[in-house]
Amino acid sequence: MKRIPIDARLLPAVREAALSGARAPAPPRPLIGESWNRALRHGVNPDTGRPGPLISAEEVEHRRHTSRLGELLPQLREGLTEAVDAVRHLIVVTDADGRLLWREGSSGVRRSADRLGFLVGASWTEDLVGTNGIGLALVERRPVQVHSAEHFVRTHHSWTCAAAPLHDPRDGRLLGVLNVSGPVPAFNPATLALVTAVAKVSEGELRARHWESVDRLRTVAAPMLARIGGRALAVDRDGWTAAVTGMAPVGRVILPRDAQPGRAWLPSLGPCSLEPLPDGWLVRVDGEDGPGEAPPSRVELDLRPARTGTVTVSGEAGRWSHALSPRHAELLYVLARHPEGRTAAELAADLFGDPTRTVTVRAEMSRMRRTLAGVLRHRPYRFAEGLEIRLLVPDDPAGLLPASTAPVILAARRGVTTA
Repeated sequence: MKRIPIDARLLPAVREAALSGARAPAPPRPLIGESWNRALRHGVNPDTGRPGPLISAEEVEHRRHTSRLGELLPQLREGLTEAVDAVRHLIVVTDADGRLLWREGSSGVRRSADRLGFLVGASWTEDLVGTNGIGLALVERRPVQVHSAEHFVRTHHSWTCAAAPLHDPRDGRLLGVLNVSGPVPAFNPATLALVTAVAKVSEGELRARHWESVDRLRTVAAPMLARIGGRALAVDRDGWTAAVTGMAPVGRVILPRDAQPGRAWLPSLGPCSLEPLPDGWLVRVDGEDGPGEAPPSRVELDLRPARTGTVTVSGEAGRWSHALSPRHAELLYVLARHPEGRTAAELAADLFGDPTRTVTVRAEMSRMRRTLAGVLRHRPYRFAEGLEIRLLVPDDPAGLLPASTAPVILAARRGVTTA
């Protein structure tokens, strides 16, 4: 972890200048300055914030029981409680909505947090309480530290926070945030590295448990596939392949959001039939002379959520949705804006401001085309002919993919359309 690059004594003056538009004694860190600007656009009160209502205890328990993070709580405790000062620090785990689900620390530090509304059931997103470790980690999707007056709300200036996002390794979905907060005098620049390491180890534990479940499915499915003629595979409920017959191995297939037994069109395989298995599906792929299904007819790219984006493909066989990585959201945005297509060099300029970075673009497009087979074309990269493309973006252009630094996205936030 690099130390905070501004003298902490200057931070209050830097913040005040940023809020008033005056000349600052030093610029804030870029991610902090961008977060302050978003908080201003959200109308957050810089003195008090605008915390929303707590969810009920019943809703907290429901979220705890339905979150995979509950499985990791003992490991998260073990990784942090002995390394951080339990008397002066608070360990918090939130869900992907920024809701505090678990909070541990001494009675004294809990009382201090209570006075700020830092309570189980509270939402600590950027649009409610301004710049803070949890909210910023949700937007940036990477580990962050927010120190003292880098917090947008003045009453939070006596705190420092280190936070890291927690992802589901099965699909990359954001599960929540691991956060350690404490008083400014207890600030330790190594805390962020510790929180980051514990989050990565915890994600590794989820990954190991997932592959154990895939192995169990393989044990059940392999004898069945051995008796099947034609192309077929067994996948878990997230589409990860456990066993295959009659075709080349496939790492993962994208299933409909609400998969049901019967006919389906899958983006990487085409027309198929689905049969239930314990914790998964048997997928039979139609032969060349099979009954077939109509290909997809519509693609909806929804970039309105502040922290994520989704692509939904629909047609006669039904519809399916897929959560996008930040990079894939940027690429699909560009392709939706350019129905005629973009070359690798043009996409490299759009994303990186450097048309020579074609290798990176081609690798990302190759990954995305495996997920969106039948939807994307290449030479140039574009959506398939005949598809209806619907692009949904925030009403306020400044809210488009807020963590993105791609030149094309920065221009769109300013209301500039690139050629």
